[in-house]
Amino acid sequence: MDYNFEMETYLKQLNPELHRRFRDAMFPMGNGLSKYKMYFPEFTDHTILHSMNVISFCSRLIGDRLDHLNADEVYILLMACYLHDSGMGIMRKDYEAFSDRIDFGDYFMTHDRTDLSAVIRDFHHEFSAQFIRKYAAIFDIPSPEHEQAIVQVVRGHRITDLTDEREYPADFRVPDGNSVCLPYLAAIVRLADEIDVAADRNPVLLYDISRLTDDRQIRENKKVQAVRRLKITDSDFILEVSTSEEEIRTEIGKLADKMQSTLDYCRAVVSSRTSFTITQEKVRLESVVDPENEMCIMDDN
Repeated sequence: MDYNFEMETYLKQLNPELHRRFRDAMFPMGNGLSKYKMYFPEFTDHTILHSMNVISFCSRLIGDRLDHLNADEVYILLMACYLHDSGMGIMRKDYEAFSDRIDFGDYFMTHDRTDLSAVIRDFHHEFSAQFIRKYAAIFDIPSPEHEQAIVQVVRGHRITDLTDEREYPADFRVPDGNSVCLPYLAAIVRLADEIDVAADRNPVLLYDISRLTDDRQIRENKKVQAVRRLKITDSDFILEVSTSEEEIRTEIGKLADKMQSTLDYCRAVVSSRTSFTITQEKVRLESVVDPENEMCIMDDN
């Protein structure tokens, strides 16, 4: 996709110091994100390229209301976009230390405690939060309040309850007096992460699908490759789909349902808890011509 640097440009105009901190953090953030391959060698891309996609989608979702965000909100949003998957590549010693601080509930009654990759995958938002807390100084995060806001937005990109006013206050204060709308920032990141599903998620120069061996990941990557493009209009998310495999068509239908569920939830949170809006209401499937065989192979839902 075409990367959108509008938020970064806007932050530089509003607050050059916060922009400098963000830019200086990009190298350690990128280095950490690339380590997810230790646990997930055949996963779809979760490097800094995915984070850049999430930023671009956030910018599209915010649209012409970017000037309604203050510098701290833009900085926190950018940092959260880059760090939301940082917990997927943690070192073993960090896994053990972080696990002592995470509430797993009754998870291990039905899951194997020794399957580190499964535990990290299912709780990577919480591991990411702990990772940010430990390495906040390396990322040059300016205050404990900024750190807390970034942590909460990162945690909010999956599962956590964005309607909880204690966890996600709409007027969280940072040292310079700015108010940060945590439910809006978290909802936008959650939705942007959810819609990063198109074929360019796995750049062909960096990701060779033919070398995959895990059946689940082969199906997952076929699904991503079949979604040729995501179009965003004022009212819809449109998945342009091309596949001849019935199983993949079924999986894409489930993907669209999951996206719709996330969209409905995020719209409701933003509408009820903030002064912002998410204008998109529906996820649609649209058939496209396969460039290899020129067949139109999937009907609209």
